[in-house]
Amino acid sequence: MSDVLAKLRTLTVARVGLGRCGNAIPTAPLLAFQAAHARARHAIHDALDCEKLSAELAGLDPIVVASRVQDRREFLQRPDLGRRLRSEDGARLPHGPFDVVFVLADGLSASALQAHAPHVLRHALSALQGWRVAPVVVANQARVALGDDIAAGMGAAAVAVLIGERPGLAAADSLGVYVTWHPEIGTTDGERNCISNIHGRGMSHDEAAGRLVWLLENARAKGHTGVALKDEYRTPARSELSQRDAS
Repeated sequence: MSDVLAKLRTLTVARVGLGRCGNAIPTAPLLAFQAAHARARHAIHDALDCEKLSAELAGLDPIVVASRVQDRREFLQRPDLGRRLRSEDGARLPHGPFDVVFVLADGLSASALQAHAPHVLRHALSALQGWRVAPVVVANQARVALGDDIAAGMGAAAVAVLIGERPGLAAADSLGVYVTWHPEIGTTDGERNCISNIHGRGMSHDEAAGRLVWLLENARAKGHTGVALKDEYRTPARSELSQRDAS
């Protein structure tokens, strides 16, 4: 049985077959669990380093904004305020028309945004030839729906919100991407498409960017996102990737 569990543990980050020590689990997995829990709590309260993120987005000249939340405590207690843009920031945003605006939001894990969003964004931008892309927006104390407020104010046909996902005990730095066609205040989650689990042991930056571009292109072609747009993106085979790199 121990061999079976050892093999199973190589296939998943889930806590499988931890063993027993009397009526409790052994010390090592207990400490690992407590460390993972501490990382998750830290990720939720960690602040976004906008200066560092802007430096990593050099050449894109991001616009930094914030929601109507006053502090992190209020962000956790008042999701509604995290969905609306601060009025003074709305006045600073340029107006299109634009085909898409990318919003980089801290969400519930600023560390996830710092670690993964710049890579996914640059891969996606390189593939969106001919698109009228709005200036990148970096959003503090932001919920997913803040992207609707931003996109509506900028006159963007679509919004892609790259946001730190709720930390878990397997990954505290997981990034999600939410794509919405014709976003407006009051848009529901059923009108969005989501890409999740972008992190070192999950979906790669390349695959996330490829899926994001596919969703945007098909949203524009069909005029909708969400439950009306089935994600049928096919991950390129290794041979296709090798041929693409060679060219």
